[in-house]
Amino acid sequence: MMDEQELIEQIRKHSSPLEPKPCGLQPRLPDLSGIRSVVFDIYGTLLISGTGDISHASSDDRNQAMLDVFRHFDIKVCVPHAPFADHFTQLILQAQESRRADHIEFPEIDILQVWKYLLIEAVEAGWIDRYPEEAERRRIAVDYECRVNPVAPMPGLIETLQFLKEGGRALGIVSNAQFFTPLLFKALLGKDLNALGFDPDCRVWSWILREGKPSRRLYDVLAKQLEDKHGIQPGETLYIGNDMRNDVAPAAACGFQTALFAGDQRSLRLRENDPLVKNVKPDAILTDLRQLIA
Repeated sequence: MMDEQELIEQIRKHSSPLEPKPCGLQPRLPDLSGIRSVVFDIYGTLLISGTGDISHASSDDRNQAMLDVFRHFDIKVCVPHAPFADHFTQLILQAQESRRADHIEFPEIDILQVWKYLLIEAVEAGWIDRYPEEAERRRIAVDYECRVNPVAPMPGLIETLQFLKEGGRALGIVSNAQFFTPLLFKALLGKDLNALGFDPDCRVWSWILREGKPSRRLYDVLAKQLEDKHGIQPGETLYIGNDMRNDVAPAAACGFQTALFAGDQRSLRLRENDPLVKNVKPDAILTDLRQLIA
């Protein structure tokens, strides 16, 4: 718990206000009359993402962020021009390829494992002077993510969740995420996911399944959770996300009602030329979370 609180304080230290950028789409509001559950994506939907999604910063920004992180944690950089960010990306790709060898079409990585290998190899190559212990590696991972992808709550987040919760609807999550993602809510809002009304048995995280969106498996897992816990069928669930390929298409394929969240230009992903979204249309379009409040 001490480690978790330290990470929350670390996120708070890096946080600053962000405002969504209008997308220009016209809203088409959902009919909530038969909806018993509302499930959300996180990055770009519940939270404004400075880069539009988790870990989508440019290579130059990522390399500078790593140098800044090492300086912050008193790790001496012995080779300032070493390709830290490029090697970080290569390790991610290698981890994904390893999972694809196990017939996982859309593999997810554990970012702590990637940091572990990066730091080991950086020490062995003489790029940095020491190898941090596990607790420090967790803080390094959080510090880095805060630098490359600042986040902030979407406008109306708390009041919208409160309205849905008071209406008796089960709240869930399906998110491409890492270990630090759930901590963002306590850090930014002062309330954890339980306090915000999200059912702990109806949350699906890519880093735990080691499989990411747009895999349909994440939504199948959610569907089973909702049926087992609440007796809710997919057609009684509204899934809300900002990405046509990662959110709307697989959710619709599982029978969920869908809403495309077009509340921030940075994170809206229409994917108009992607074959995975061919002939896929969301049931609704939201440009502000408060449009869910009747």
